[in-house]
Amino acid sequence: MQKQKRKGPGRPGPRPPPKPATNHKPNKQHNQKRAKELSRSKLAATEMEIQELRAKYDEIDANSIERFAQFPLSQKTQKALAEYKYTTPTEVQRQSIGHALQGKDVLGAAITGSGKTLAFLIPVLEHLYMNKWSRSDGVGAIIISPTRELAYQIFETLKRIGKHHDFSAGLIIGGKNLKFERTRMDQCNILICTPGRLLQHMDENPLFNTTSMEMLVLDEADRCLDMGFQKTLNSIIENFPPDRQTLLFSATQTNTLEDLARLNLKDPVYVGYGAAKPTAAAAAAAAAAADTKPGTSTAVLALPELLQQSYVVLPLEEKITMLWSFIKNHLKQKIIVFVSSCKQAKYLYEIFCKLRPGVGLLALYGSLHQDRRIAIYEDFLRKSHVVMFATDVASRGLDFPAVNWVLQLDCPEDVSQYIHRAGRSARNKARGECLLVLTPSEEEHMIGTLREQLHLDIRCVHIDPKKLFSPRVKIEAFLAQFPELRASAQRAFLAYLKSVFLMRNKRLFNVLSLDLDAYAQSLGLAVTPHL
Repeated sequence: MQKQKRKGPGRPGPRPPPKPATNHKPNKQHNQKRAKELSRSKLAATEMEIQELRAKYDEIDANSIERFAQFPLSQKTQKALAEYKYTTPTEVQRQSIGHALQGKDVLGAAITGSGKTLAFLIPVLEHLYMNKWSRSDGVGAIIISPTRELAYQIFETLKRIGKHHDFSAGLIIGGKNLKFERTRMDQCNILICTPGRLLQHMDENPLFNTTSMEMLVLDEADRCLDMGFQKTLNSIIENFPPDRQTLLFSATQTNTLEDLARLNLKDPVYVGYGAAKPTAAAAAAAAAAADTKPGTSTAVLALPELLQQSYVVLPLEEKITMLWSFIKNHLKQKIIVFVSSCKQAKYLYEIFCKLRPGVGLLALYGSLHQDRRIAIYEDFLRKSHVVMFATDVASRGLDFPAVNWVLQLDCPEDVSQYIHRAGRSARNKARGECLLVLTPSEEEHMIGTLREQLHLDIRCVHIDPKKLFSPRVKIEAFLAQFPELRASAQRAFLAYLKSVFLMRNKRLFNVLSLDLDAYAQSLGLAVTPHL
């Protein structure tokens, strides 16, 4: 098309043909009408899907289910499960999801790495979907985890399988900005939190209201219910509506009647306990008949089948030498080293960084800033050859893939703690190994308890002295050169003694049996710190 020549003033050019008359109002009305029809159609389809799913709940047969697609789950949940290759449910998922969908209270006990997270996240999403929960409806479900790292891991899993749902979720843990959390909490439908932080918001945040909550989940329930969190959890539960659904999951589950009464559980379904458990009333009657205390607990203690377990006995002062030699002989492995205190983990990380064993080193413990802890957690996930020094903050529920070795450098407090530490390896039907390091005074009682409670065939290994390489001379040189490193060693020394002294089981932990001078020298200290 040729360009029109510009005409001079007073001589207008040819006018363009007039456009056909249009009426914008009918078009706008048509679009609005179309949008309303689509909205009504979508709501009708959702309502139909909800009715169809609800009708199938009573027909769920856990023993016949082989794929997630066989569960009556919403299309949004099924789509996300398929996208992330969740196709076959684990045993705990098969046995618990159906009961949870039916609105029953569930107590689940299963080995570590068995998929407990999905076992409660799927019912949470489905409950909110079936009840047409929206952002304006407030908090519908609260998931409580004993550690920040586990809460973060649950949150990341929820983001994956809930990506097609419209619910809002919040991660409420210590170490984050309290004011930022406070302004967002009333907008969240699902809260994933640690006990202390949740109670802080309940006490200080006037916007936080739990009257709308319909589901409570306790992950690592034994840790949430033990003495360390008992007072905090009691205060939290007082704020929850009594008419709710409760799900409890852990690797070592207890079912004390005190706990069941405190959580207001109604005829809970037991999953992973082997035989069916009696109701609270029946258990109380049985306890009375047997003339036992009604608070007596039973626990399920389980370890992965493909986990090889062994222990070694050596004096306390030889632990550093043994650890250094072990790492030097396993440079192409992924290893977690558990110790009793934050200051020990910090010192071992600092001194081994100076010694340079030839493999990446990390340290994960409670006194680190939260952002730093999450960064270390994600770094350990990515790496395939790495050693991480950790306290028991890393032993609870965290899913570390392909951990070859768990080295328990300090004796665990009890069998439950042993299980949670050892369970960081051999997850998801992979192979793994656990080595427990004991002093001569710890061997008889600890090994006897493990064999009695777990029926465990744990073998004792003897270390060839020729394969031990002592780094003590280098450690002493580094401590002489760096005063801050020497101060860290002193703090680690005192922290270990304090942890042993405060242990409740005095038959297992006897601080008087320790050679303090030899232990101080093994840390590189020329002078034993004053107690």
